[in-house]
Amino acid sequence: MSQQHISLPAKLINGGIAGIVGVTCVFPIDLAKTRLQNQRQGQQVYKSMMDCLVKTVRSEGYFGMYRGAAVNLTLVTPEKAIKLAANDFFRHHFAKNGQGLSVFKEMLAGCGAGMCQVIVTTPMEMLKIQLQDAGRIVSVVAEQQKPVITSSSKLVATNPLLSRSYNSGTVTALATPRPASATQIARELLRTQGIQGLYKGLGATLMRDVPFSVVYFPLFANLNRLGQSSADQSSPFYWAFLSGCAAGSTAAVVVNPCDVVKTRLQSLNKGSAEEAYSGVVDCVSKILRKEGPSAFMKGAGCRALVIAPLFGIAQVMYFVGVGEYILDNSPLGVLSP
Repeated sequence: MSQQHISLPAKLINGGIAGIVGVTCVFPIDLAKTRLQNQRQGQQVYKSMMDCLVKTVRSEGYFGMYRGAAVNLTLVTPEKAIKLAANDFFRHHFAKNGQGLSVFKEMLAGCGAGMCQVIVTTPMEMLKIQLQDAGRIVSVVAEQQKPVITSSSKLVATNPLLSRSYNSGTVTALATPRPASATQIARELLRTQGIQGLYKGLGATLMRDVPFSVVYFPLFANLNRLGQSSADQSSPFYWAFLSGCAAGSTAAVVVNPCDVVKTRLQSLNKGSAEEAYSGVVDCVSKILRKEGPSAFMKGAGCRALVIAPLFGIAQVMYFVGVGEYILDNSPLGVLSP
């Protein structure tokens, strides 16, 4: 696609479709990543990604692997659309003289894209993490309470945002609380903490997404350029896919320590022996002191497996021009400049 003729609606459609397709394919791995990152020493419910997925299916059923998928599918469209469109906008702005971009300008464009996307990413991640980690909390509490048969309503009392009992009267020992939905969690956060409740962990999200974009977009652009037969031709779609996968997985592993910090800060509910963190510095120091440097790479493999196909699919949609095709062959074409 020409860098001289940017159709913003087409970019938004491309990013949105790519996000929906990608998330649907890799969401179970993302759930495993969240649960692995939130594990503390001495409370390791899951040994690996596969162990996490198997135990999740056994205890929560097949659809347990898709806890939080609804909020992700709802918000990933604007999130991915903003990210890709913002990067394209900044690249176009920096290349107004018609010359190619330097690596520094490519990094600046990626930085701008990362800063724009956190408007949607932070609340999306906040809600998604509560839903994804709920099953792990149940397992942790169950392990801690094994010697004594106690009421399952204790989990409800730990944090009303994650699970509630809708049974009238006294809750019995066999009562099972119904997990809260993303809408209920959002309403409770807005009621108790205001809009800042949805943006808890904003600083950590910026720490993750800005460096990710700084690494990803220049790396992708240069890898993709290797597949071009000439400067005025696009690379084949398979090369765009492979470039997106390689750049995405590399950037994901590079910023994984920031992702671990973000996940820990945004997790509202914790096991009885899991401590809370007052901020980024406090979180980093406590993880280093109690779990060691290797804890910052928890879930790195899962995150690479999530991001690689997600951005590979995104770049294929983006460069094939699905959005342009939809706009050219539907009434939505009036949105094109």
